[in-house]
Amino acid sequence: MSRIAVIQRPPVFLNKAETLGVAVSSVREAAVAGARLIVFPEAFIPGYPAWIWRLRPGADMSLSERLHSRLLAEAVRIGAGDLGALCDAAREHDATIVCGVNERDTEFSRTTLYNSVVVIGSNGAILNVHRKLMPTNPERMVWGFGDATGLRVVDTPCGRVGALICWENYMPLARCALYAQGIDVYIAPTYDTGPRWLATMQHIAREGGCWVIGSGCAFQGQHLPDTIPGKAELYPDADAWVNSGDSMIVEPGGNIVAGALHDELGVLYAELDLERIGAARRSLDTVGHYSRPDIFQLQVNNDRLTPVEFSAALGARPDRHGR
Repeated sequence: MSRIAVIQRPPVFLNKAETLGVAVSSVREAAVAGARLIVFPEAFIPGYPAWIWRLRPGADMSLSERLHSRLLAEAVRIGAGDLGALCDAAREHDATIVCGVNERDTEFSRTTLYNSVVVIGSNGAILNVHRKLMPTNPERMVWGFGDATGLRVVDTPCGRVGALICWENYMPLARCALYAQGIDVYIAPTYDTGPRWLATMQHIAREGGCWVIGSGCAFQGQHLPDTIPGKAELYPDADAWVNSGDSMIVEPGGNIVAGALHDELGVLYAELDLERIGAARRSLDTVGHYSRPDIFQLQVNNDRLTPVEFSAALGARPDRHGR
């Protein structure tokens, strides 16, 4: 058995260094409590850009540009070692860490951002980086489209771990791509909340026969620094919950074992018993004995395309008849 901790705390918005400090402190606390798998929310470093859901198209363009400029400046450059402190914490505490980040592209444009989730091994090495495949609604004004190079499950001392971000979890084929890799612990960093999201987490645990970890963003108006442009207009009530969190831990089969943590900050803990996976899949193994590979096949393109190749691929989509 391994102990998991789900951190439901706000970042220091638009401040990468201080948010890393919050993350390292939380890892230390969770490790002292015995956790060996520690999970943070979507876009935790340096914070989910919640203002995009309140800005008006056109009318708030100037404010939107100022906020985006701040986010870009504080985004994570993985290849430049920006996550070094978190990698050191993983090594020091012998813990696997899963954390959502705003990732800045350092390969092509140097200004494109991605909504990414990073898996850091207990030896301090970055095991995987997954970029959100499809940003949702106004998120497309912030983040670029990810690809399948990070749509992987990796081995850790706590089992085979993989992640999909927020509404990616509503994409059946993306879920199936993780199931087909023998996932044990399915992690869903998210900004979504509420009964439908909680039901989705339970559905995935039933469908995949795996542990499911929903790691939500939770913060109030007071957690957004006064230095954030437009704060007074966008978040006039300091005590109002901007997002409720709803982090939860679901065992294979769909029973909730911890959470949901609603309108509250804290840490969820649970013991992960991997033997529950085999029991859950005895009757329903959607990529094993309950699948029909003679009828259905899934092909995943896990090559990383250049921007030009990506644009060409979009232009070569088949029509509705599959041509």
